[in-house]
This record gives sequence, structure tokens and C-alpha cells, in this order.
Amino acid sequence: MNSKYAFIFDLRRCIGCETCTIACKVENNLEPGENWIRVHTLGDIGKQTYPEVRMSFRPVTCMHCRNAPCLTACPDGAIVRREDGIVFIDGSKCSGCELCLPACPYNVIHFDARKRLASKCDFCRGRIDRGLEPFCARECPVGAIRFAEGGNGEGYALLPEAGAGPVHRYVE
Repeated sequence: MNSKYAFIFDLRRCIGCETCTIACKVENNLEPGENWIRVHTLGDIGKQTYPEVRMSFRPVTCMHCRNAPCLTACPDGAIVRREDGIVFIDGSKCSGCELCLPACPYNVIHFDARKRLASKCDFCRGRIDRGLEPFCARECPVGAIRFAEGGNGEGYALLPEAGAGPVHRYVE
């Protein structure tokens, strides 16, 4: 399955400001504690001393995988792949079984225990349908998240050994 869309995460630009996280929360009306994108701090900061301190950041969100293990793990058919490759969770079909959570090698599916529903990045599919880019990419102040059409251009995939076929790429 080819994906029409992908993110290119430029780790040389990411400053760890979490604007992407806030933009996602605002656009998707997410509740406190619900995150569809996380920014990981890389490096062993505690063992470094000034002025040799180095740190970098890596945004991680749903990879809209070609071989999405969450999709096959869901017994309810709640996880759907659109023709353009966007993988999303149909909340009206989610039974709350949580089988999709351990299936995801990127640990990016959020589970709301109170609502008994799984949720995850849907690539701002409503914005894409209106001809707009995902809100996290639009709001990134340093251009570290680029919305690309055509998928697998530059960069490398995260955890390729998992065999999920992630469409997003990272550039260092």
C-alpha cells in the first residue's frame, strides 16, 4: 500500500519547543494527558558537562504504516486505512479492547480509560481533505516538520526492523 502523504522530520532543526504537541492538542481538541505527538529528548544529558552539553529532539507520532500492525490487531474494524494511506481510528467502532496498543511498535496510540477508547494521530485528515497541511507542520516555528506528498523521499525510517513500513522519515 503506497501512502500519498508523509512527514519529513528534520532533527537538525527541531529545538524541542513542543509547539507541534500544542498545535495537535488544539486542532484535535485533545484532553489533558492525551498526546498524539511526543517530542523525545535524545542523548545522555545527565552525564554531560558544560560546555560540552549536546541534546537533540525527535518528534514521534503515528507513522501511518504500510503494514500497520494496529490495523490487523483490531478485532472491531475500528482502525481504517484510507485510499491515500492515512490510518485512523473510527471511535464509533472502538470497543476499548486495547489490542492495538501493544501492536504499535512506536507506542503512539493513546487509550482513554475513562472513555474506553483508543485514539491516535489521523494526520489531520479533515485539514488534508480541505487542501491544508497538518496543523503540527503548519505551526512548527523552525520548519522541523515538513508535510510531503509522495512518501519515502529523503531520510530514514524509525524502527524499520519492526517491519511495519512507516511512511514518515527522519533527517539528521
